[in-house]
Amino acid sequence: MSSTEQAFWFVLGGDHLVLLDEQGRIPQGPRAVLPTHLHTASFERFDEWGGLPCHLLDLGAEAEAETEAMAPLRQLMVAGDEEGFRLAGRAWQLATFRRTHRFCGECGAPMTPREGEWAQGCHHGHVVYPRISPCIIVAVRKGSAILLAAHRRHYQADDPMYTVLAGFVEAGENLEQCVAREVFEESGIRVANVRYVASQPWPFPHSLMMGFTADYESGEIRVQDDELVAAGFFEADRLPRLPPHGTIARRLIEQCLAEAR
Repeated sequence: MSSTEQAFWFVLGGDHLVLLDEQGRIPQGPRAVLPTHLHTASFERFDEWGGLPCHLLDLGAEAEAETEAMAPLRQLMVAGDEEGFRLAGRAWQLATFRRTHRFCGECGAPMTPREGEWAQGCHHGHVVYPRISPCIIVAVRKGSAILLAAHRRHYQADDPMYTVLAGFVEAGENLEQCVAREVFEESGIRVANVRYVASQPWPFPHSLMMGFTADYESGEIRVQDDELVAAGFFEADRLPRLPPHGTIARRLIEQCLAEAR
């Protein structure tokens, strides 16, 4: 890799921090666009963007004070940089995989990167690949209203954000069964007419969000206290604060409300 090679440089550190340039974007150009101490760092190529290679460097979990230019990964999403967020998310999932698979789960021996593929292997021949956790996310419609909930992990008492329901797929169930189970467990609502919409990789830390809409069938709202603070059906003219644009949650909400008009 020459010092004059044109590329995108994905420098990661801490907990979902990424190096951004002065315009709030992934650094692009020769190595000289990076801070001086990174000019000789060992990057790995992991993807391509607009005909240019994408190179990855993980500074490690303790590197959040490495430079003032490190910013939360979500900043790219909020800024509307969809491709930058997608590729930075892919870089984070790969870095998370490396961080969490330093030793073999079968024999405990050190794992090393495999040549020619993004995988880790031990000297006994056990090979593992980056983990992807399937997760459903669903917008439930009741007439012209949509089911939204305030989650404990995002809750701010002065300005709560409400979003659609989501959860991880369990062993032995299909996606539609997962949608029905998660909605009932979290809200006490039964749903019908489950319809697939779209998917989105979600690097927090390694999910694949599969989005659905569904129709209310029966039940009264009964929130799962360890997951939710509150939940309710909201009309389009009385919506609370919603997830940012660029998230599949926001897309599902807008599609669900549009279909109800």
